[in-house]
Amino acid sequence: MKDLSNKRKIYNQRYLSESDLKDNPMELFRDWYLLAEQSDKISEVNAMALSTVEDNMIPRTRRVLLKQFSWEGFIFYTNYHSRKGKAIETNPNVCLNFYWEDLEKQIIANGKAEKLPANLSDGYFHSRPLGSQLGAIVSPQSEIIPNREFLENQLYKLEESTKDLDEIKRPDHWGGYIVKPYQIEFWQGRPNRLHDRIVYILQDFDWIIQRYAP
Repeated sequence: MKDLSNKRKIYNQRYLSESDLKDNPMELFRDWYLLAEQSDKISEVNAMALSTVEDNMIPRTRRVLLKQFSWEGFIFYTNYHSRKGKAIETNPNVCLNFYWEDLEKQIIANGKAEKLPANLSDGYFHSRPLGSQLGAIVSPQSEIIPNREFLENQLYKLEESTKDLDEIKRPDHWGGYIVKPYQIEFWQGRPNRLHDRIVYILQDFDWIIQRYAP
């Protein structure tokens, strides 16, 4: 057994005070995201952990990429027939987690995932590189496949059959979700483990702001 009891980090870069807060948490998210973009030590600023609850009531977490955010929420794209897509179909309550180690910042957002309108998914699908479009079509995401060659053969066949097309149709089973948050926690690392935790909770149409003990 490896003992990690003495492995710890000192958090002392920044703080989060009430004077830093915004009325809408998505505005504060925007400020933190832009700050993270400026760091040359964060390779994928838009990487986030997505947690779902499957029909057996067992949670599952994986990393996905945030592709857009607005006052309404957070947008990402995936295969609707994937394991995460099936979980969202059964239970749309999800949790997103952003952790930017270089800034000692963490954001936890609970919300409900809704499918985007088809025209928005179409627009993003056709903005992707051709290889990514083809990959989304040939991959039966989360299903068992015999080997790697199966995917490569499927890709080759699709490349051949679509090489003369000006545009490839987005498959119906692939598209976007918007996660509309009803609670967002902003966590800032502080010395002595007395971290700052500010939580926004949506009540009716207003955001209630609370500070939690670390």
